[in-house]
Parts: sequence; C-alpha cells; structure tokens
Amino acid sequence: MADVTGSTEGRDACRLAITLRLILALAFTVAACTVFQQLPAATAENCPPNTGYQPECQYRPFYTPPNPLPDGSPGDILRTEPSRIALDPAGHGRYSGKGTRIMYQSINGRGQRVAVTGTYIEPENPWPGSGPRPLIAFAPWVQGLGDQCAISRLISEGGMHYGGYLDFLFYYEAGFVATMLDRGFALVLTDYQGTGTYGPPTAGIRVPTANAVIDSARAAMRLPGTSLNPQGPVAFWGYGPGGTAAGAAVEMAPTYAPELDVVGAWIGAPLVDYAEYADYADGSMLVGTMGYALNSFIAAFPEAEQAIMAKLTPRGVDFLQKTRYNCIDELMVKFMFRHLQPYFNQDYHEILASEPIKSALAAQRLGSLKPTAPVQIDINRFDPLFSWVSARQLAVDWCAMGTNVEFWTNEQPPFLNKTATNSVLTYFVEGERGLKWIADRFERAPSSSNCATL
Repeated sequence: MADVTGSTEGRDACRLAITLRLILALAFTVAACTVFQQLPAATAENCPPNTGYQPECQYRPFYTPPNPLPDGSPGDILRTEPSRIALDPAGHGRYSGKGTRIMYQSINGRGQRVAVTGTYIEPENPWPGSGPRPLIAFAPWVQGLGDQCAISRLISEGGMHYGGYLDFLFYYEAGFVATMLDRGFALVLTDYQGTGTYGPPTAGIRVPTANAVIDSARAAMRLPGTSLNPQGPVAFWGYGPGGTAAGAAVEMAPTYAPELDVVGAWIGAPLVDYAEYADYADGSMLVGTMGYALNSFIAAFPEAEQAIMAKLTPRGVDFLQKTRYNCIDELMVKFMFRHLQPYFNQDYHEILASEPIKSALAAQRLGSLKPTAPVQIDINRFDPLFSWVSARQLAVDWCAMGTNVEFWTNEQPPFLNKTATNSVLTYFVEGERGLKWIADRFERAPSSSNCATL
C-alpha cells in the first residue's frame, strides 16, 4: 500500500506551520483588542455602488442566492467562481491546491430547497494511493453564524478576518486543510445552511447540517474540470461541532445520498446530546456558543421563538442578539467564563426539560440511524465541552446496529478545563491518527472495530 500519511519532514513542517499560525493568531487578537473605536462595516444593505474594496460589498453578488431557486436536486451547482486561498492575509503562505467557491442546492429541515455555499479545493499533488482521487467532505468547526464567519470567505481572506473593533476571527483548522491537500486529498468545505447566504443559519441542527455536508460532496462530484471521478470514494471529517456534523452526515447518507461511495467518517469530540451541552458550556471560555445553539434552534423552529424569548431576561435578549452575528473569537472576548442562568428568568434546566423544547432537542441526538461505512470516534476522556460518556454511548448505539466502529480515547489529563484546552488541543494531538485512518479507508484496508470491548 502506498504511503499517504506523509514524511516526518512533512509532519514537522505542518506542526511548525500550525505553531506559527497560533503565534500570528495571538498577535492578531492582541492587536484587535486594542482597537477602541468601532470601524464602520459594510453590510449587504448599505453597500454603495462603485466602491473600493469592502469585503461585504465584494461578496454580495456571489453569496446572494437566486430567487426563486431554479429547479434542481440536492447537490446541483448554482454558481461557481475562482476563490483565492492562502494561509495568511498577505498570501505569502499558500495551499497546494486551487480553490473554487461554490453555491449548491440542499434541503433544509422542513424539506425545502435552499442555497448553500462552500469551497472546493483541487489539490496540486497527485493522489499517491490506489484508485481514483478521494474526496474529503470537511465539516468545519462552526466559526459563527454571521455571514462574515463563513469558511469560504475566511479561507479567501487568508484564514483571518477583521471587520472593525472586536469583529475578528482566526481559522485554526487551516493547518489540517493544508496537510490534507499536501497528501493528495480533494477537499470540499461547507459553510452550512444560512451562514454566508444571509440566513437563517441552522448550523448544529442535525438534519440541515448533515444535508449541507452531504450535498457539498455531491456538488464537488458534479463540479466540471476536477480530477474527481463522480463515482469515486468520499469520507466525512469533522471535530467538535464539525464532528457532530460529520456524525450526522455518515448516519444519514445511506438514505439521503445512497449514490455516494462513502468509505468512512472520522468523528472527533462530537456533541451527541444537545440537552446536556448547557451544563458543559456554562462558565467556560466558550459559553457564548450557547447563543449559537439558541439562534440556530430558533431559525430551524421559528414557531418556538416566542416561547424562547419569553424565557429570556433583558441580558438574555442581548446575549441572543449579539451571538447571532459575532464570530467565535469576538464571542469569546465578550462572554467567556460567564454563567448562563442570568440570561433566563427561570431555571434553564426546567426550560430544556419542557415541551416542545425537550422533544426538539431529542431529535438532534446522534445514534438513531445506522452508518453503513466504518466510523472512528476520537475524544479526550476529560473533554470539558463534549461528553466522553455520550460519545462512548454513541459508539455503543452504532455498534448495536452493526456499524464498524473504532472508539478511541485520548488520555491527556485535564488542564484548565474552563478554557476548553482538552477539547481543542486533543484535535492537534489526534489529527495525524485521523488522517492515517482516513487514508486506510480510501485504500479499502480492513477497519478494526472495538465494539466487543465497549
């Protein structure tokens, strides 16, 4: 079997690149936090004609979906354009691939056709393994619900966004994207439904999120001028919220997209049960992501909006409104280490346990459908955001259905739990294991299951 996991020198270079990006991110964060006056930001509504470079004005023509959508099916391409992709804003660091921004059709949680955007990246390097070039449908860690947080925009800005004052963002998964391209994998990254395309955003809601990931793979296979075989192999990849999306995609793909040759899914630190997330996030650096969850829930179930708003205090309303548009770095600066209860006018546990919220949250739980492709679940035993117990139960549930599951536990000891260190650092520690596992799936190598020992 060909060596598709990369040389020692390549791995060292990747680690160095990641380290440098982390240093740049820190410097960028410090610089952004010292800006004291909000800069005017262009929006889709106030962009004057014939202006100079204003990111939102630049993006508006492509990202505004056609109305009405043309007839078509999930995965059909609506439009494309070349996409600048770079590892830094100045373009000095480059990906070994060519980017294409795509808009494609998908299906929302109510069975309606919607437009979703993303990026396909054609690698420059040949595929060193056997068979046709494989495609990884990369489910990104959600960077925010605001349109400026869309991954396809962020990649074209060199992985860093700054829109004035605290509106800044650093895309820390870029090192994984670069490494995958270096190893000859073709990649497609979705923006998820409603982000980038002027809402309503539903990232994290099981059905529309899975559909966006699956349909990104369909769209990549239908994109002309690539090195992909339309019947070639596909794998899903994601970590954290992306792991949740990849898990939803692999269990829905057999019925939603039976034509895809899905060979596996690497699922890192999935959020399996939404009902328990509030207690994990409470008081942490990422407590603001509960605002994302609330906004996505309202977008997916607008009939619940009035009931939810009635449960919020004035601080809670402010929290909901700000997290609707803040990207994750700004969100952390504004809300880190706060507690959730002051945002609600009754015990939030009672709210989550009341109907119809309880049933709607239960419907988001992973593990109700059988993946037909092998799955590897990778999570830290002491992950402070995503429950190891629930991830293990997901493995048990899929095993009981006959799925080939490898459940891997990272034993990194707990460290600064409220900073989510064990959540994020585990991704970098386990990434190489995941890449090797994915490469083996594309080579059709036997997958080791540890279902019997769970």
